[in-house]
Amino acid sequence: MSNKQPGWAIVIHGGVGEPMDCQDGCERAAERALERLREGGEALDAAVSAIVVLEDDGRFNAGTGAALGLDGATIEMDASVMDTRGRLGAVACVRDVKNPVLLARSVAETPHCLLAGEGADRLARALGLSPHPGPSDRQREEHRKMLHELIGSMPAMPGVDNGQFAQFWNYNVPLQLPKRAKCDTVGAVVRDADGNFAVAASTGGSAPSLLGRVGDTPIVGAGFYAGPEGAVAATGIGEQIMRHLLARTVYQWIADGMPLQQALQRGVDLIDKRYEVGLIAVSRQEAGHATNQSEDMPHARIIGR
Repeated sequence: MSNKQPGWAIVIHGGVGEPMDCQDGCERAAERALERLREGGEALDAAVSAIVVLEDDGRFNAGTGAALGLDGATIEMDASVMDTRGRLGAVACVRDVKNPVLLARSVAETPHCLLAGEGADRLARALGLSPHPGPSDRQREEHRKMLHELIGSMPAMPGVDNGQFAQFWNYNVPLQLPKRAKCDTVGAVVRDADGNFAVAASTGGSAPSLLGRVGDTPIVGAGFYAGPEGAVAATGIGEQIMRHLLARTVYQWIADGMPLQQALQRGVDLIDKRYEVGLIAVSRQEAGHATNQSEDMPHARIIGR
């Protein structure tokens, strides 16, 4: 192996299907990741810093912008981190954390890899992490739109009969009968100057969804993966991404020598076109993104030495 390092690379996404006017948020996140690298941080430090920017933005379905559950009150968030130094942490169904990615990063220092629900929220309190500020007016409006979609004939979530949400309703309040399903994730993949790789991801979950639903974001190999040959993050309908262990599958193709862009395109082609999906990745020499939709997803890329 050559001793020459390829330099650092950063790729950020703001969620497939998110409007491109959120592009500036991804660019700010990428700049923050770059600052962290220049400050001497490792790849994981940079990836987590980028996700914090997106969680705090309010426009993305993560952190302060997380989607409301069907009851109009519950917020359940997932997040994950992984790097080539062996650190792996994830949280699922957390409710009262401003920055779930920071909690996932903390889990990576515990004896466990994944904490969920009340236990994860209690750890956040013990660590002094900021609580979630509660839903904004924008989130409440998104919820109103979603309920209108549920009473219509078009699926509020691709491939799912709207009536199933009423059939399996499991919130504490009765169902009170939007344009598209909210299923976005924010993600960051980073290669630092020493050739280490890291990935971080965060999501406000899918809307509509049943209480306690967990998607691909905290599932290692599905929504995220990092190994000695690169890092991959996925975004889209988690139930489809999990079926293909998409991030790990794409990573293996890259590790086997497939050009990165070809591997990303092959990955998105695994998913039926009815379901939005996007991927970002970095390898030893490349960095890029792909989506199976005609419209792009907000993203940013910075490459340097």
